[in-house]
Amino acid sequence: MIRIGLLSDTHGFFDPRINEHFSECDEIWHAGDIGNYEVIKMLSRIAPVTAVYGNIDGTDIRKRYPGHQRLIREGLDIWMTHIGGYPGNYDYRVKSLIYSNPPGLFITGHSHILKVMPDKKNGFLHMNPGSAGRNGMHKFRTLIRFEVDHGKIDNVDVIELGQRSRG
Repeated sequence: MIRIGLLSDTHGFFDPRINEHFSECDEIWHAGDIGNYEVIKMLSRIAPVTAVYGNIDGTDIRKRYPGHQRLIREGLDIWMTHIGGYPGNYDYRVKSLIYSNPPGLFITGHSHILKVMPDKKNGFLHMNPGSAGRNGMHKFRTLIRFEVDHGKIDNVDVIELGQRSRG
């Protein structure tokens, strides 16, 4: 069993409460729009970080992280990318691969809209952790924490960090 802390769209902002919420996580995954490498350094003090770059990320982030990560954890095939869409509305850049080689878990960021929903047609779960940062139109800053055990996702917790405009 592995415990994962999932976040996206920090845009260079690190809320210190992430330390508390991810303290028991084995890994932290960042689904893009990191903003600056200081965010990764702070997250790395909690647990090892796997990340993808997002559309606002500069060369420093893009040199360290790819645009897509395809991972296997505890027997689960995971695909993480920043701009991917969601069930019924996948981005053109991922659509053909979603249908030809679907993962067990598809993780995206970008929209700043928290979503945890099944893709019933393709038989996998989609997660977007919303935004943990202050930039954007979202009202609340959010994270997701979950477990993967023997190919199954369990104990999914949605965490609200507070309103976008507050620290």
